[in-house]
Amino acid sequence: MAFPGFFTCMLLVLFISIWPCRAQNVTLAVYYEALCPYCADFVANHLVKLFENRLFSIVNLRLVPWGNAVLQTDGTFLCQHGPDECLLNAIEACTISMYPNEEQHFRFILCVERLVSGNKLNEWVNCFNTTGLASVPIDCYKSGYGNVLENQYAAETARLNPQHKFVPWVLVNGQPLEEDFKNFVTYVCNAYKGKQVPEACHSLPLMNNSSKKATPGYPVCYANSRKN
Repeated sequence: MAFPGFFTCMLLVLFISIWPCRAQNVTLAVYYEALCPYCADFVANHLVKLFENRLFSIVNLRLVPWGNAVLQTDGTFLCQHGPDECLLNAIEACTISMYPNEEQHFRFILCVERLVSGNKLNEWVNCFNTTGLASVPIDCYKSGYGNVLENQYAAETARLNPQHKFVPWVLVNGQPLEEDFKNFVTYVCNAYKGKQVPEACHSLPLMNNSSKKATPGYPVCYANSRKN
């Protein structure tokens, strides 16, 4: 009868030992939409750097696939790049929900966004086999739960303060990087206060708000345009 108490104590010790590390992690949130070519470029060629040189060990990643979509009065969605974008936003939302492990759902989203970049959109379903994930997100979408998740993401995006101007809209610890989002690695490293600094953070320059705004912007999908 002593075993339950023993395991409870062991779990408590494990939690206490892990919690300080998790609490020190930097929150990186990316608000995006599936068929924006600039979101695809950011995911496929820049965000993937999270998994190089142990950078991911200091990051809590949050992906929000809604972007510049609009929730209409009848409850339907109007997506910037048409119905295919609405479909893939919901599929990616379902994948995040069904596979909450950040590395797992990122692998799938990375696969899809690489296909978008390569104009091979019709092959997205193959990403389940490519990443070794079961296709349960498709069942999630067909059940209507994908739309439930998208409604939640729509509400979360609407609550952003300041409001997003374009996608990808990248925040580090709640602060938008705006025009300098491709330099997110530097901002993540400078925001990290822990002792286990990953190799990716070595020899990076310090960044502040003034240097951020001085950096030229990158191509983006603006919130006030449709089918661009």
